[in-house]
Amino acid sequence: MYYLVYGLLYLLSLLPLKVLFILSDLLYILLYHIIGYRKEVVAKNLLIAFPEKSDAERNKIQKQFYKNFIDNFIETLKMVSGGVKFATKHFKADTSLIEQEFKKDQKLQFHLGHNFNWELANVAVGFQTSYTVLSVYLPVKSPVFEKLMRKIRGAGGNVLIPATNMKAAMLPYRSTTYLLALVADQVPGDPAQAYWLNFFGKPTPFMRGPERGATAGNLSVMFAHFVKIKRGYYKLEYELCTSEAASMPRGEITRQYVQYLEKVITQHPEMWLWSHRRWKKEWKPEYS
Repeated sequence: MYYLVYGLLYLLSLLPLKVLFILSDLLYILLYHIIGYRKEVVAKNLLIAFPEKSDAERNKIQKQFYKNFIDNFIETLKMVSGGVKFATKHFKADTSLIEQEFKKDQKLQFHLGHNFNWELANVAVGFQTSYTVLSVYLPVKSPVFEKLMRKIRGAGGNVLIPATNMKAAMLPYRSTTYLLALVADQVPGDPAQAYWLNFFGKPTPFMRGPERGATAGNLSVMFAHFVKIKRGYYKLEYELCTSEAASMPRGEITRQYVQYLEKVITQHPEMWLWSHRRWKKEWKPEYS
């Protein structure tokens, strides 16, 4: 089954990107205007984040989000045949600051968000960085698509670390210099064990794991996001939080990350994944 699916997607990915973007435009009409995929979730999230905006302004962001959402899949599809060559042409990354930290013999941790196009970024940054990139990801349930996504995501030479077995998967790399890429805006499984911080004015749980791991290893921590230059083209932007995570007060790295995340989402709201229920868990006094 895998080779059948892979073969079909490979043939489809050979189409020029301009043609695939026409397909994306058609899928936008289907997904947004006909099926209405998660429109209520997206609209509710945008209202929480931007209550000061008019309905027309939020609707504009919503439509732009769906277009980017579908383009994300189309661009990922293109990597089935395009691989590293396509990724590095369409995603630019100045890795000079990363290399500076590596020269200090320092391990790095990237705190990312669900910011388009994370799949292109994963391959392009992995290929353009001189040291090992460990990309943490959530495995998909289908064995066929899990194998397919591992092939796409590993094209840049990244080491893929399943979030479900992260500790064991990272053991072989403990004594090496690496960049650990984490999407840190996931909803925590246990809200009682989370950091609760204001995110767009609403108490929101954030995972403790990224900060805990960085502090334990005294890693350098960087916050990163992706900027869309034009359709199909992106660049990496990032900043250094600390070169010594162990020196930071407890919770400070996460607090600064949340501030950074809110800032970049506010600047380009159409680039974030609004279709996931980020505020589905409510604060309770017993979480104090």
